[in-house]
Amino acid sequence: MLHHVELYVRDLERSITFWTPFMRLLGYAEERWSQGVTYVAGEQDPYVTLVQAPAEHVVAGYHRRRVGLNHLAFRARSRAHVDEVRTWVAEAGFPLLYDDRYPFATAPGYYAVFCEDPDRIKLEVVAPWT
Repeated sequence: MLHHVELYVRDLERSITFWTPFMRLLGYAEERWSQGVTYVAGEQDPYVTLVQAPAEHVVAGYHRRRVGLNHLAFRARSRAHVDEVRTWVAEAGFPLLYDDRYPFATAPGYYAVFCEDPDRIKLEVVAPWT
């Protein structure tokens, strides 16, 4: 089972403005610490940590089509929950991906929203199959 995911970010405070409300919508609590922030849902659940990238490594930036992480996908409670996340992303002014095909951008019956964080890390929130 997955234990955790740690992401280096270009600007920690800027990333937190996206990630904290996004993760709260998904049921995660924020835990700040001296080097970053961790989002936890439960004691035994996988968690996500954000850490400020060292300045010398920020130059190249991130892109999901390079070798490495393509995207992170989170489970939603329902289709209505996916809609709630989509509404927040849009109202907060963050990029929605494939929005012209929402909510079935990748396959019929696969109800999901896709977006990007401030570093263009692609995130997906998918509803349970009905």
